[in-house]
Amino acid sequence: MDKFWLDSYEAGVPSDIDWTQYRSLTHLLEEAFHKYAARPAYACMGKSMSYAELDKLSGQMAAWLQSRGLQPGARVAIMMPNVLQYPVAMAAVLRAGYTIVNVNPLYTPRELLHQLNDSGAEAIVVLENFAHTVAEVVGQTKVKHVIVGSMGDLLGAKGLIVNFVVRTVKKMVPAWSIPNAVPFKRVLAEGARQTLKPVTVGHDDVAFLQYTGGTTGVSKGAVLLHKHVIANVLQNEAWFGPTLAKAGADLQFVCALPLYHIYALTVCALLGMRVGGMNLLIPNPRDIGGFIKELRNYRINVFPAVNTLYNGLLNNPDFASLDFSGLLVCPGGGMAVQKPVADKWLALTGTPIVEGYGLSETSPVVAANRCDITGFTGTIGLPLPSTEIRILDEASQEVPFGTAGEISVRGPQVMAGYWQRPDETAKVMTADGFFKTGDIGIMNEQGYIKIVDRKKDMILVSGFNVYPNEVEEVVASHPGVLEVACVGVPDQHSGEAVKLYVVKKDKALSKEDLLEFCKEQLTGYKRPKFIEFRETLPKTNVGKILRRELRDEKQTA
Repeated sequence: MDKFWLDSYEAGVPSDIDWTQYRSLTHLLEEAFHKYAARPAYACMGKSMSYAELDKLSGQMAAWLQSRGLQPGARVAIMMPNVLQYPVAMAAVLRAGYTIVNVNPLYTPRELLHQLNDSGAEAIVVLENFAHTVAEVVGQTKVKHVIVGSMGDLLGAKGLIVNFVVRTVKKMVPAWSIPNAVPFKRVLAEGARQTLKPVTVGHDDVAFLQYTGGTTGVSKGAVLLHKHVIANVLQNEAWFGPTLAKAGADLQFVCALPLYHIYALTVCALLGMRVGGMNLLIPNPRDIGGFIKELRNYRINVFPAVNTLYNGLLNNPDFASLDFSGLLVCPGGGMAVQKPVADKWLALTGTPIVEGYGLSETSPVVAANRCDITGFTGTIGLPLPSTEIRILDEASQEVPFGTAGEISVRGPQVMAGYWQRPDETAKVMTADGFFKTGDIGIMNEQGYIKIVDRKKDMILVSGFNVYPNEVEEVVASHPGVLEVACVGVPDQHSGEAVKLYVVKKDKALSKEDLLEFCKEQLTGYKRPKFIEFRETLPKTNVGKILRRELRDEKQTA
């Protein structure tokens, strides 16, 4: 394929990367542990962890996991926010020869049960704040080993105070009971007396099951092999390399996006470790005031975020008083970056938001703007090194420049398929290996791509995918609901918000009833922000509800 877009590349960015330089992600991590041993790898709540410490602690935990008799390739779930235990657990699971199943800690029991059973996870690492959810469903799963961490576990002397405060505020740690659950610190202590057995893990072993939805509404695990994630780490390094080189040896990343999300996992954690940088972990970025206080203590170079987070910071007056002199690059992804936000960010920080595009299925990044842009481009940029992007019509034929079609990707970062769902995999892969993203875009003669529509009905709330079928299935189970349709509507805070159109079965049904019902069944970002009752819903002649027709109406709350 003619990669004509290479002519548009920034000087110093290569056309291709060599992902075969690493045997596995474990190889990449262990190289970083030794190469950067004395440097800080992560910092959280005032506590720093060096690469050497991460090496030691993850080795202990890996040895403990192996001692449980888990077979190579066993799935281990990690259900944690951005705390120091996450990188320890991540490195431990990979070093022990297992597969990581990333889990959103805010999942409801229903959502967690599906993911644990679908993945076949046999162990889970969870922060105690969310252990009550695990307790509700663990008996219905294959999970035999539960490791429970506390906020202060790895914070040294300060950790005792943190744990006391967190447990004193009872809402922060709801009561839970899980027979034979093992405390995180005990795992480390017992693992220290055991030996980590070397395992042979290669390019084609599964590193992550990264769950995402789809047109069916059922959450599916994108199978990311070691080679896919290695490739995307190196692709991002190649893209940002000329810019990152300006910082020298002390790169500092902000990691406010959740590590269980593929964006932060690759662009913050793994890229950071590849280049010997330090990731500042922010457990709760919604606390903008606390977040800004943390930022005062560091000279940040790399600031990946989503539009809503950039916007939230800009709307806090204290943010303007920070020192932005170290800022080199601000990758924007997860959702569309809005021009007013990008313009304000550039004016305040002096550094543009470099918008990119990716998906869970592509580890995630496939395209990005050049780092030397001087303002908002309105595009998702150019295909990354070693990446091919075509714009295809319904017959999987390439369309002319400037013509809308489905953005389709081929490259070493594209998943192996959906976990145990060959039928779903077949729907999204072309015969010649292109992954059909479901997003509609146009490409110009220079290779720049602009997203114009979404083929799927997916709703993007603050960078998180919401699938209407899942929400509709939950709402339809309410005895007072006759029919329901779920669509995304524009929202200035989250990009899009969930709106329900409901036909009542019970005339007494209220919006408050439905909101409370959804609160029990759906995690926060999936819950409806707007509900509108209707006498009927628009349908096709075979009775399928026309979501698009509802979406195209002039929206009101």
